[in-house]
Amino acid sequence: MTTWEDVVALAAELPETEESTWYRTPALKVAGKGFARLRSEAEGGVVLFCGLDEKEALLASGDPAYFTTPHYDGHGSILVDLERADPVQLKELLLESWRRKAPRKLL
Repeated sequence: MTTWEDVVALAAELPETEESTWYRTPALKVAGKGFARLRSEAEGGVVLFCGLDEKEALLASGDPAYFTTPHYDGHGSILVDLERADPVQLKELLLESWRRKAPRKLL
């Protein structure tokens, strides 16, 4: 089972990543921009940014680790259940989310 601490450890390898808060919940930021947030809402999960096409593919896969709520409809982000997520795929999604928020100089 992956924990928020595991997510933080994975993100520590990414340049200029810092632990912070976002909407009063634990978060990760790059250059002041949030790219991962641990949700406290009833559905839980971690919010990561991705393309709409990737979001659709993850949801269509039927993998129970990936889900969304109406709040995120039409938005390029996916919710990830850490208890069900494959660590390798989670790392890829975390990197993609970081890339979407990092300044060009870091890419």
